[in-house]
Parts: sequence; structure tokens; C-alpha cells
Amino acid sequence: MNGLGPGAVGAAVFGVLGLLVGSFANVAIYRVPDGRSVVTPPSACPKCGARVRPYDNVPVVSWVLLGGRCRDCKAPISVRYPAIEALVGAVFAGIGWRFGVSWTGAGEALLAASLIILGFIDLDHMVLPRRVVYVALVAVGAVFVAGSAAGDHWDRLGVAAICAVVPWALFFAINYLAPHALGFGDVRLALLIGFGLGWLGAAYAFLGFLVASVLGSLVGVGLIAVGKAGRRTPVPFGTFLAAGALLAVLAGGPVVNWYLGLTH
Repeated sequence: MNGLGPGAVGAAVFGVLGLLVGSFANVAIYRVPDGRSVVTPPSACPKCGARVRPYDNVPVVSWVLLGGRCRDCKAPISVRYPAIEALVGAVFAGIGWRFGVSWTGAGEALLAASLIILGFIDLDHMVLPRRVVYVALVAVGAVFVAGSAAGDHWDRLGVAAICAVVPWALFFAINYLAPHALGFGDVRLALLIGFGLGWLGAAYAFLGFLVASVLGSLVGVGLIAVGKAGRRTPVPFGTFLAAGALLAVLAGGPVVNWYLGLTH
């Protein structure tokens, strides 16, 4: 990769890694809600039970070459599987482009993968599994602690911790006062998102939660307007929290810089 800038190198490295992580994300989204292991047994066709061969498990490519069908029984394989793999790959590439191969890039990529998994699980089942949230929080925290030690960025770690506690406390209060308005899974997720975005700065954390609220409100109002939902219809707010956080990581820089320019 001689001659390429750090952004291009980061995008290439993280993009390839993201495709592989996307394959794991599919497994987690499918198995975790049922309490099953994400390690064993190996992936298999849900229709005939035939195990997926290693050469049929190449992200996106295998689905295309197989025509979107199982090699053994020819049952259709949902386009959602390669779509999620491509989504994770694209998000990782964007993170690599922004932050290069760095501790920040690694931590935000871990956060992004976790949010995509949680977002789809919440969309499918209206639940945010605590083991995914806590494992992600520990993993992201470990990366940022290592990054703080390597670059003497303990101040950034402190800001991240504050940005985790403040929205967690706010969401906890809302859940306590109106448990039907906000599930406790969202409270846990607020802790993870606040910490992951807080590493980039408090403005990123604020932007992520703001975008999530706007997205959730727009979709909710839209569904009510077309008669697909009522005012008391539950919505997967964790999905919107995940989307808002991802947008803040990938595209929040110009917005944050604009805001900071106004305040100064």
C-alpha cells in the first residue's frame, strides 16, 4: 500500500476486517436472542441442516456465487445476510478512513459492530441482550484504556466515563418514572453509547443521542400517520440509538466542528 495515505490504508484494513466481523454479526443476531452459543455448532442451513462449507462462507461473495441459495437443498438464503456483512464492512471502512489504524479506530469499530448486532436484535425481538452490551462495554473499555496508556490520553478516558454516566443516569430516571416509555435495555445501551462516543468528545455523545431521538420521532410519527402504529405502539428505540451513534461516529465531525466554531 505504498503511496496511500493513512485514511486509505485504514479503510482497506478495517473494511476487510469488517466483512469478516459482519459474518459473525449475522450469527450473533440469529443465535443470541435464543440463548445459543455464537461459537458452536458451526453455521448450517436452517432448512436442511447441512453445514456451511468454509469456501461457502466468504462474506458477500459466497452468497452471490451461490445465487442466494443453499448449495445442498437450494433453499433461498435471505439477502439480509450479505447486506449485514456489507453494512459492517462499509461502516468499518468509514471508521478506518476517519481514524486510520489506531486505538480510536479499533475502539469505535468494536462499538460499531456491537451496535449493529444490538440494533438488529432489537428490531427483530424488541430486546437488547445484556450480555452483548456488557461484553461490548468491557471490550471497548479495554481498547480505550490501552489507548490512554499508549498516548497518555487519560483526559479522554475521563470524558468518556462522564459521557457514559450522565445519559445512563438520565435514562435510568426515565425508566424508573415511566418504565413503559423506555426499557431498561435502553438504559444499559446508553452507558455503552455514551462511553464510546464520549471518547471522541462530549459533543459527539450529545449529537448521537440527539440524532437517535430525532430518527425515532420521525419514524414513529410517520408510522402513526400511515396507520401502521398507534401512540402506545412499542418501538425498538435501541435500533434508533444504534443508528444515531453510528452516524455520529461516521459523519459527526463536520457537525461538531461547526458547533464548536459557533461557541468559540
